[in-house]
Amino acid sequence: MIKTKMSHFAIATCLLAVMTTANAKDIVHDSEHYILKAQHGDKWAKEDKAIQEKIAALKKKHGRSPNIIHIMWDDTAVGEIGVAQIQASRGFKTPNINKFAQEGQYYSRMYTEPSCTPTRAAFQTGRLAVRSGMYNVSFPLEYGGMSEKETTIAEVLSDVGYATAFYGKGHLGDIEESYMTNMGYDEALWSPYNQVPSMYVPRGDLGPMFPTSVMPELYPDDPYDIDKGWRPNGYVWALEGTKGGAVKEWGTPPNEDDYYKLEAEMQKRTIDFIKKSAQAKKPFFVAYHPIAAHFLGTKPGDKKHTVAAGLVAEFLTEFDNWLPKLLQTLKDEGVEENTLVILMADNGPMTHFGPPGMVETLHRGGKGDFTEGAVRVPFLVRWPGVIEPKQIVGDIIHVTDLYTTFAKLAGATDKIPTDRIIDGVDQTSLLFNGDTHSRRDYSYIYTGNILAAQVKGRFKRHWVGELPGLSGASFYDLYNDPREVSPQMLPGFTTKPMFDIMRARHEIWTKKYPHTKHVRGMPLRGLENPRPAVKKAGEFRMKAEDLPFDPKGFLEHDLPYDPAMEGWGAGS
Repeated sequence: MIKTKMSHFAIATCLLAVMTTANAKDIVHDSEHYILKAQHGDKWAKEDKAIQEKIAALKKKHGRSPNIIHIMWDDTAVGEIGVAQIQASRGFKTPNINKFAQEGQYYSRMYTEPSCTPTRAAFQTGRLAVRSGMYNVSFPLEYGGMSEKETTIAEVLSDVGYATAFYGKGHLGDIEESYMTNMGYDEALWSPYNQVPSMYVPRGDLGPMFPTSVMPELYPDDPYDIDKGWRPNGYVWALEGTKGGAVKEWGTPPNEDDYYKLEAEMQKRTIDFIKKSAQAKKPFFVAYHPIAAHFLGTKPGDKKHTVAAGLVAEFLTEFDNWLPKLLQTLKDEGVEENTLVILMADNGPMTHFGPPGMVETLHRGGKGDFTEGAVRVPFLVRWPGVIEPKQIVGDIIHVTDLYTTFAKLAGATDKIPTDRIIDGVDQTSLLFNGDTHSRRDYSYIYTGNILAAQVKGRFKRHWVGELPGLSGASFYDLYNDPREVSPQMLPGFTTKPMFDIMRARHEIWTKKYPHTKHVRGMPLRGLENPRPAVKKAGEFRMKAEDLPFDPKGFLEHDLPYDPAMEGWGAGS
């Protein structure tokens, strides 16, 4: 009985400590960060002093803050790049990416969100996607997107004089406030959706899609199809614009040729932006997030790049051919040693009902799961003269950490909002000092708005998908069971209270700083050159006076999160 009372007292003390640690003018982190800081704060302070001196010396040497290039593509398992042995068994090669991996740091434990919209929202805001309401994967037409109340990394860096650009897959919604040019980027060419619309074309309707679900006009008339207007007509391939300027549609769906041109156009603009910023002697931040493949495969008539011929293998090989051009541009413009370049994936492979060529490698599961195969991704970092080459880093790092780390490098930490939880922690010490210098040993894994699993060091607990009660508790030692195939009860009993308390702190802190909502609205408004179909998509299909209800009512309704969308259990 005494032990029980002491246990409850210890829990209460920990929670009280967390709730009183954060100063109103400081960045508010998740509760678990404060537990680590209380133990290692003195050491971190000494490291930070040396780091700040190094950042100041670099700025003096180069005359400005470091440039940052962040490249993030889709659905790639750990080991698919940088490991020639795995590639030899997979039917493709990426020699330039593998060389890049040798020239800096190769991380083994970068955690992301389980799917694309959540990871991209987490990267932009430094917050778990559940906090911004961006936990559902958006499809056209979305009628929603990320709130303008969120503060993106582009806004943080813009506030200290950075030139900012975004090219690629935004995937943060189709309402006007979620446009990348309204999210802090000086210029952008982006897709508000994922790659699924690439199938909303004649080849798709006649191929993998349900017949008539895209283009009923390709078939004989169906006399029972009496509401043809419900289909997602008026979607776009991409949008382009500048901060404070006009936004235009780029490309003309369902013209597939335009879609196939997107990647090269985004790469060209990335190079042009780097040159322009370097010549203006202005620090720059560019996020190039490749569209990374057409869901119907290689453009008809083009040869394959790999014998594997899978979507990811084909993209990685194409990207591998372009990477030297990017790095040579940095060298030619004299900014190579003042530029941090990051290569990573947004989540694991689409192993459930996905296209061919996406498979598990080191870890079990894939996109949408809460197993390591969904949320551990390749993460490579290169910065000549600053980051020592040939480093393997085993520490835990999270995609949200990039937000706070980029801000630290840019001298923009004071631009991070302090009225909400910022999950990202400053990992500059990990970049500068290498392996064993992370300031994180934990990760919360949400699928949708459901806390599905937690990681603490080498240990992991699944909160869903198992039997209730003590007999169903799933604990894992990730060193000895990296594929999470043998849930343990008795050997994991020591971790049970640890995970219980960790979750309690997390949820109590969340009550103090509640989540925000996914913003709803009419799609694709405010475009300078909307095609008739796009203009129509931003309007209601019927007159309000002809209905006994408000047609705008669905915009006020929170759509439920459906775990079935994530294929829970499919990989078990």
